Amino acid sequence: MKTIEEINRKIANNEAIILTAAELKSMVRDGQKVTVDDVDVVTTGTFGVMSGTMAVMMVPVAGKCSFERADAIWLNGVPAQPGPCPNERLGVVDLVINGTARANDRYGGGHLFQDFVKGKEIEVLVEAHGRRYENQVMLDEIDFARIITTRLAFKNYHALINPTSSTISTIFSVTGLTGPFTETTVSGCGEINPLQNDPSHRIIGVGTRVLLNGASGYIMGKGTRASPDKPNVSAYADMKDMDPTMMGGMKTAHGPECLTSLAVPIPVLDEDILSGLKILDQNVPLPVSDINGRTAHSKVNYGHIWGDTDKVIRVEKERCLHHPDCAAMRTCPTEAISNNFVINRDLCINCGTCTLQCSEGVFRARLGSIKLAEGTVPISLRQSDRARAERLCTMLKNRILKQKFTPTQMMEPL
Repeated sequence: MKTIEEINRKIANNEAIILTAAELKSMVRDGQKVTVDDVDVVTTGTFGVMSGTMAVMMVPVAGKCSFERADAIWLNGVPAQPGPCPNERLGVVDLVINGTARANDRYGGGHLFQDFVKGKEIEVLVEAHGRRYENQVMLDEIDFARIITTRLAFKNYHALINPTSSTISTIFSVTGLTGPFTETTVSGCGEINPLQNDPSHRIIGVGTRVLLNGASGYIMGKGTRASPDKPNVSAYADMKDMDPTMMGGMKTAHGPECLTSLAVPIPVLDEDILSGLKILDQNVPLPVSDINGRTAHSKVNYGHIWGDTDKVIRVEKERCLHHPDCAAMRTCPTEAISNNFVINRDLCINCGTCTLQCSEGVFRARLGSIKLAEGTVPISLRQSDRARAERLCTMLKNRILKQKFTPTQMMEPL
């Protein structure tokens, strides 16, 4: 048995063996025998729509004594909640802003958080005692700005289906979820998800050091709606250290949603922990639920989602007919397709929407399907980006190798 202290000494001496979850799973699939002596840390990660994300910050608005306290505040048109501290007559506003708050159908809190981290200037509007105050701020002008999650990284989420003949407007679809049993939308990064790789909760707990949107942060404890079968966590990190490519927003049929990422190093202390790390997609359950009330329908597994499918969207520009109203470009939930029909890979989350919207097959990917008693149901939307999550695992691995990140011992279990 190893200890985290021993592993950290090996990291400091450049002797540690660090693998990403994808690298370890590849070794397992190839039939290689992997022991505790063969690996010290495995980096795990997930990226996708995570509604339970908010920012807490203190924003400068005007000079001292300009207003007593804010009644309402908007950032780039996205509404926030002033408080909890009134900061009476100081010209600044403490605020909480939800990742799912929206300025309009295309721009919400997740987009705002990413714009802050990109270094963009943000328009601030405050209403106080019947008067309006305006300012423009950038993240480096804000002393305190943190992302806090109420829940993220569900161990396994849902595949959602619509058993009715009506199209349902939902955050789990870009254009509306059709039925009966004509499509399914899925979430979760399967075998590389942090909680999936720590089934006994021996590593991930209060105080565990993580990357939240690429920034060093910490697990605070269980997230809301956590259960023994579907645990999730809450976490926090400083916005100023975040990576804009590891966060963002996307539009859905029911308004904008927030994209959030989490990476967790799993120190390999003994065979029990290594055994949990060896799980593969085909052994990770994927519940199938009715979008009406989220009632359980059946179960499949993440092998249907990520096995023998394409994690990255391919582009075949020679097929393009340059239609003036490109359905793929108009529908793309992250606006990643430009006028010359090139995908901006920093924005694309490989959801697959464009592959179904383009009749000429310019955008191509095998998205997979699930098999139910009602028949084979094709996947129409992936709200998690496995390719980006794997890049996040590599990012964390490199930071550990460069001694810019060390795993921590949790203070208490979830």
